[in-house]
Amino acid sequence: MNVTFDKYDKMIIKYLQEDASISNKDLATKIGLAPSSCLLRVKNLQKSGIIKGLAAIVDEKQLGFEITCYAQVTMSPFTRESAANFVEVVNKIPEVIECYTITGEAAFLMKIVAKDFQYYRNFVFDKLLSVPGVSNIDTKIVISTEKKSSVVVPD
Repeated sequence: MNVTFDKYDKMIIKYLQEDASISNKDLATKIGLAPSSCLLRVKNLQKSGIIKGLAAIVDEKQLGFEITCYAQVTMSPFTRESAANFVEVVNKIPEVIECYTITGEAAFLMKIVAKDFQYYRNFVFDKLLSVPGVSNIDTKIVISTEKKSSVVVPD
C-alpha cells in the first residue's frame, strides 16, 4: 500500500505513538496546526487504518509477569487447517502477547509472558502442547531488554 504522508501526518503518528494520551490541543500546538485541523487529520489516519488504535504500554513485571520469552512453534502436519486451529487457540490465550506466522523450520513465533518458570512450564504442557499439530516448541527466555519501542515513523 502506497500512502503519502506530509510532515504533519508524520508528526501526528510520531507523537501519538510516544504518548497516546496527549490532548488534541497539545498535539496541535506541538505540530503547529489548528486543533480542528489536527483532529481531522487524526480521524483520517484512523479511518484509513494507519492508526489502528491507541493503547497504554504496561510494564509486565509490575503486573506480576516475571518471565518474557519467545517461542518458535513447529507444526506437524503443517496445513491450512492445523495453522488455522493453532491461531484460533492462541488468540484465546492471554499469556500470548504476539503471534506471527514465520518462514523457516518453525511455523509460528510467539511472545509470551509468564509469572515464573514453573508457570511457563505448565503453560507449555497444558496449553501449547495440547493443540493438535504442535510438534516442537523452541523457547528463548529474555534475560534483559536492551531496547523496546513501539514507535514507527514513516519516511
